[in-house]
Amino acid sequence: MYQKTVLKNGLRIITVPDKNTQAVTVLFLVKTGSKNETKETNGISHFLEHMLFKGTKKRPTSTDVAESLDKVGGSYNAFTSEEYTGYFAKVEASHFDLALDWVADIYLNSILPEKEMRKEKGVIVEEINMYHDNPMAHIVNLWKKLLYGDQPAGWSVAGEKSSVRGITRQELLSYWRTHYTTLNSLVCIAGNFDTPEAKKKIREYFSKLSKGKIRPKPKVIESQKKPNSLIYFKKTDQTHLCLGVRAYNLFHPKRYAMELLAIMLGGMMSSRLFIEVREKLGLAYYIVTLPESDPNTGFLLTRAGVDNKNVDKAIRAILGEYKNMKEKTVSKAELQKAKDYIKGKMALSLEASDALASFYGAQELLQNKILSQKQIFKEIDKIKPEDILEVAQDIFQPEKLNLALLGPFKDKKIFENLLKEF
Repeated sequence: MYQKTVLKNGLRIITVPDKNTQAVTVLFLVKTGSKNETKETNGISHFLEHMLFKGTKKRPTSTDVAESLDKVGGSYNAFTSEEYTGYFAKVEASHFDLALDWVADIYLNSILPEKEMRKEKGVIVEEINMYHDNPMAHIVNLWKKLLYGDQPAGWSVAGEKSSVRGITRQELLSYWRTHYTTLNSLVCIAGNFDTPEAKKKIREYFSKLSKGKIRPKPKVIESQKKPNSLIYFKKTDQTHLCLGVRAYNLFHPKRYAMELLAIMLGGMMSSRLFIEVREKLGLAYYIVTLPESDPNTGFLLTRAGVDNKNVDKAIRAILGEYKNMKEKTVSKAELQKAKDYIKGKMALSLEASDALASFYGAQELLQNKILSQKQIFKEIDKIKPEDILEVAQDIFQPEKLNLALLGPFKDKKIFENLLKEF
């Protein structure tokens, strides 16, 4: 069970107590990410996330920030996505006060030293280089670029080297003050802690935080009338590809049916694509189908790494399974297996306090409502084989089909012709 409390200044507190664990996680989420950026400041959300670890008034250096939790064996980190940014500390339950103080300190009191900014730009440039040199990571960025083009949804979360190098301290401060406000944020505490005491301390830390304004981000423009492809030439021994379709956003009533469809296609080792492409044809080591739903966009894609000479075979095999899904109703047994799989995975993942915090916090932040694990299971159990067929027939259409490919190829026509066969 969870509780939601809203402070007078608008800050939301989500508490998820669990006395059956020795851990507690403090998670601070801010509803801002790369979709809130401009072309000139692309990467600023991610850059700010890095900089909040570079010293506070109480912990003046990055070493001071790190040692605070290292001394008690805590886990801590931060992350940035298209939609939101998060900071968390996970510690043994007796160190809850330290974890809360640490998260509040970097959120409220970071000093953003100019010297550290200059150094961190170099660090982020190397992070960008790392993603570019990792085909499995880079292909995902290419996929989003293909779908959304030159708008925030199609830009890299890490930013471009030129945009990161050009961000000033004033721009960083302005972005921090504008977006890191109570109406745009929430604190989620999960694990073994005293709820009344936790709420009291959060009030003490954050009562003076600015309420601010909720600033709408640009709407994502989606326009597609035929199959699209993006071919990124790189001399590699293996071709990496993302093949999929535009689909449903976070609020779509068929979202859960789409997730089950993805699991049956390529979400587990006994899924259709894993059996067909890896076990029967021996074309790939990794192949997986994933759904992604954001507040205003969504897609379903299959990712794979295949021998350069087998790319066409792999694409045909994937498209073949997409066709099968929309031409024939799945059996009740196959659907039930997918339901049991997703429920089992969720139950196991939510054993950890940090996963619990993310589960409840992200729902509140992005959807302004929270479904419990049992409520989600009920939604999943409602889905029938006919619902899966309806979703497959809706999303597996030529005009929604997209292929991003990274490998030693320059001619798009070969792959465009394969997509036209669908």
